[in-house]
Amino acid sequence: MKKLPLLGNITPAQFLSEYWHKKPLLIRQAIPGFKPLVSLDALQAMATKDHVESRLVTSTGGHWNLQHGPLEHLPPRTQKEWTLLVQGVNLHDAKADALLRQFRFLPDARLDDLMISFATDGGGVGPHFDSYDVFLLQAQGQRRWRIGPQKDLGLIEGLPLKILSKFKPNEEYVLEPGDMLYLPPHYAHDGVAIGDCQTYSIGFRSPSYQELGEAFLQFMADSIDLPGRYADPELEATSKPAEIPRDMLATIADELNKVRFTEDDVTIFLGEHLSEPKHNVFFTGPTKPLTVGKFAEAAAKKGLVLSRKTQMLYRGKHVFINGESFAIGRADKVTLEALANQRALDGAAIASASDDVMDALYTWYQDGWIELG
Repeated sequence: MKKLPLLGNITPAQFLSEYWHKKPLLIRQAIPGFKPLVSLDALQAMATKDHVESRLVTSTGGHWNLQHGPLEHLPPRTQKEWTLLVQGVNLHDAKADALLRQFRFLPDARLDDLMISFATDGGGVGPHFDSYDVFLLQAQGQRRWRIGPQKDLGLIEGLPLKILSKFKPNEEYVLEPGDMLYLPPHYAHDGVAIGDCQTYSIGFRSPSYQELGEAFLQFMADSIDLPGRYADPELEATSKPAEIPRDMLATIADELNKVRFTEDDVTIFLGEHLSEPKHNVFFTGPTKPLTVGKFAEAAAKKGLVLSRKTQMLYRGKHVFINGESFAIGRADKVTLEALANQRALDGAAIASASDDVMDALYTWYQDGWIELG
């Protein structure tokens, strides 16, 4: 892979081996001349909607307050020390989505979303840590970051925010528009706005094993096949009727131990789980969808693109899109993997697609999962 200005002119391989999960990286002018992609008015409009996750953080005299959206009103711009945070802006703005996709040297299975933080002078969310990797791109104004690799991650009790009780930074940077700071998980940091500022956070999915385990057991519940019913033809009389019989326990344990899962089971679970849209993501199909024939003609001319809300993954013979999975043959593998990796198909690829692929593409078009180019 070639060197990326986004990473300070090092290759993705070098970044992953030297920094990812290991230590911070400050990149001056990762995107030279960068300007905000979304205005404060547009952010404020997003924050009023119930399907957009937003928060308002204010600090007055050392007292923190957190308000979850929808947010009908923001404090005046002249008021200091308030922060508006809007999650998943990439789902609602094409330029924000294009910025997020610049980080696809990392797997889509890990890439989460783009959060935008607007803060007035002195605004921030307090010293804290994240459980995931994050790139912090300065978009407007300046923000002072103090960071440190502290081991004591204890929090101040009784606050609406998770603020570190004993924050001990050992480095300090002021970021200008276009500058970017990478931080590994659990690296303590505190960002404070110098004047009005916008910071873009590119975050990554890092599900807990507990979350995955619970979801996997629910997934497997639909595929478990344990025929038969418990029986005990050799049952003996007991003087302790409240005690669970040892033979009953052993028999049922033997049956439950027959539950097995394969790597294929885990693959299908993970693909469906990681491509499942978040609870606040909704798709809208075309108001007047084309007929199958007209769709095929238009797609062969214009090509197709995945909706920016669509998550499409694959592994081996399995393709996953928005929580659904299906197995594919070798003939269709090239076309669908190209769509997943490029998030688009040109007309030539569509013209050579099989009938099965075209049927799937038409269904996804009707559902709003893909769009004509």
